[in-house]
Amino acid sequence: MNTEYNIYPLGDSGIVVSFGEVIHPTIHTNIQQFIAILEANRFEGMIEYVPAFTTVTIYYKPHYFFNRIGKAPYEIVKSKVEALLQIPKAEGELTSRIVEIPVCYGDEFGPDLAHVANYHQLTEEEVIKVHSSGDYLVYMIGFAPGFPYLGGMDERLATPRKEKPQASIPKGSVGIAGGQTGIYPLETPGGWQIIGRTPLSLFNPLDHKPVLLQAGDSIRFIPITKEEYVAQKEGDHEC
Repeated sequence: MNTEYNIYPLGDSGIVVSFGEVIHPTIHTNIQQFIAILEANRFEGMIEYVPAFTTVTIYYKPHYFFNRIGKAPYEIVKSKVEALLQIPKAEGELTSRIVEIPVCYGDEFGPDLAHVANYHQLTEEEVIKVHSSGDYLVYMIGFAPGFPYLGGMDERLATPRKEKPQASIPKGSVGIAGGQTGIYPLETPGGWQIIGRTPLSLFNPLDHKPVLLQAGDSIRFIPITKEEYVAQKEGDHEC
């Protein structure tokens, strides 16, 4: 792939490939290119791979590699991974799926919108305009099933987490924590500043593809009215 990387073990059944130490679009691209190669060249004994901000972790079955050519399972898997890293990456840019996320901002759907606006000496309308401008890159999925870690939020909206987390954040809530924005796919505790809510379901275990978003997607927040929120929510197959 002609890129820098570092490999190290994770317990006795995992191996980590690190492409850097900072969150950056170039590192994300390297990760996406590597998992494309990995997906096309899955090896026996491999269980799954998990991409993150700067790493890809590969889990494997240690017993599958016991008593083979006199090497430890980790060393065998490492050699396989290093061979994959030497495969030339595909020419051209990776395609990115664009997903529009409708959001009803403020009021009962975004109880912290006023706080974010006051914190930055902006109007609520200005916060909505800034937040819904441009595209956000999905770097990884984590924390809860379907929860997207997004990059690309305007620094003008960076707001500290709440000092005291809430016991329950409604499903679909859109929040800000520090320099990040994200969407709660499930009702969970949380300390993000909630500025809106989407009627879309980001996680449905009954679907063939239970998670709506995946690493590499680009999303756009589309402001909608309460009436549009209710109409879309009523049209959701979960309702």
